[in-house]
Amino acid sequence: MTQLDARPQAGDTVRGSAPADGRDGGVRGKGLGGNSVGLMGSAVIGVSTVAPVYCLTSTLGSTAGEVGVQMPAVFLAGFLPMLLVAFAYRELNKVMPDCGTSFTWTVKAFGPRVGWMCGWGLVIATIIVLSNLAGVATSYFWLLAGEVTNSASVAALDDNKLVHIVTCLALIAAATAISYRGMTATKGVQYALVGLQLAVLALFVTMALSKAGSGDAAFAGSLDFSWSWMNPFAVQSFAAFTAGLSLSIFMFWGWDACLTANEETTGSEKTPGRAALIAMVVLVGSYLATGIAAQMAVGSGTSGLGLANPETSDNVFAALAGPVMGPGLGVLLFVAVLASAAASLQTTFIPVARTVLAMSTYEAMPASYAKVHPRFKTPGRATVTAGIGTGVFYTVMTLISEHVLIDTIYALGLMICFYYALTAFACVWYFRAELTRSGRDLVFKGLFPAVGGLLLAAVFAKTLYDMWDPAYGSGSSVFGVGSVFVIGVGLLLLGVVLMVAMERRSPAFFRGRVLTKETPALVVQD
Repeated sequence: MTQLDARPQAGDTVRGSAPADGRDGGVRGKGLGGNSVGLMGSAVIGVSTVAPVYCLTSTLGSTAGEVGVQMPAVFLAGFLPMLLVAFAYRELNKVMPDCGTSFTWTVKAFGPRVGWMCGWGLVIATIIVLSNLAGVATSYFWLLAGEVTNSASVAALDDNKLVHIVTCLALIAAATAISYRGMTATKGVQYALVGLQLAVLALFVTMALSKAGSGDAAFAGSLDFSWSWMNPFAVQSFAAFTAGLSLSIFMFWGWDACLTANEETTGSEKTPGRAALIAMVVLVGSYLATGIAAQMAVGSGTSGLGLANPETSDNVFAALAGPVMGPGLGVLLFVAVLASAAASLQTTFIPVARTVLAMSTYEAMPASYAKVHPRFKTPGRATVTAGIGTGVFYTVMTLISEHVLIDTIYALGLMICFYYALTAFACVWYFRAELTRSGRDLVFKGLFPAVGGLLLAAVFAKTLYDMWDPAYGSGSSVFGVGSVFVIGVGLLLLGVVLMVAMERRSPAFFRGRVLTKETPALVVQD
């Protein structure tokens, strides 16, 4: 089989795995470059895709505005379902290290239609995030340029819609090109960008702690640390808690990128799962340290430098950079946010391109997307198409309305909970015959994934309910229904329409003849 074969031969199995009863169930190799990434590289990709510095600057203030000083507790609460779902990913990856991840696994557990919709949820969520990241990177590019040149007119270029769009498209093109050239190129760039982010965060945390209780008038709202900040039950209302939880879950989204690179990872059965857990620990540690330090330095008030100040809550680091780190070092925070958005923009192409590759390989999408570049061993066509789709999506949304773009981003949480919860439930169902075999199987293949899936399903339902209100998001509505609800549900229904169209074009997949639904789990070969 050559690297360019659009359809691997039936019977090809994923590297290092084989079914217990000798059947492959349709699981196929894709021709990707194996052994391109190790444990550390995989973990770095997971951290990078989440974009911790970007998430912090855009979410710290909003979370504090919802839950006050309980912000660290809500970070932990958001971490819990993600950690539990990560165990589901780890267990499924052990027996099926397939780059289709959620798509492939839910097909094996629940059948082709549920699996197709799960894959669609991942793809559309990623396109939305890519467009948002490109926009943020563009804004910080011009903000940083203005700081470096000490020119307000240069920084103001971001307000020029034409300049903004052209810069955004250039960044998308650059990120697409790097991803197109393979995991080795991706890994090298990410080590530098993730290292920069974490180093600047550590510096910010250190300097913020030094400002707490300093007596400086600018830090009049500073607070002494209290263990009560870690108590989620102290949040003033359930509505505030769920709003904060939704923001927190968004902050952890993207760690599964290291799983979608499993066929390119050394030790594909075990390394990606371990990398995902490492990435999660690094993220929660960074979020807690930064959140606590910032809260101690400026408090969670709604005025001045307070984190919940509505005038600065959507970009906390822009407000705190100078006061906390000084004019000289403060620019490093701008650099870190730009690096965070740019790094995530580049690595976020990994899950969408490889999911599309897998869906095409199993005949759930057009055959042309199953081609792998003969030199770079990447899903070249899928990567380029994702880049073009992102550029078109962002340009159209920006030209139509800023409100539509904002509401599309708000709808992202629905997609995240949708495909993560399905994957968690797929783990429980796929391994259901093994849950009584041992205590470990019961906990890691059953209990943890089930609880994680239920928590995310609850957030999905609550978010769906809240989205109905026109006040949710930008405040716009369609026939009295919140536009965020219309966009979120509309994107899922679009997936149903596309699925029906693909079923007519490629009936073999939807009849279970390509990737078969099965009960027995595959057993990893030693």
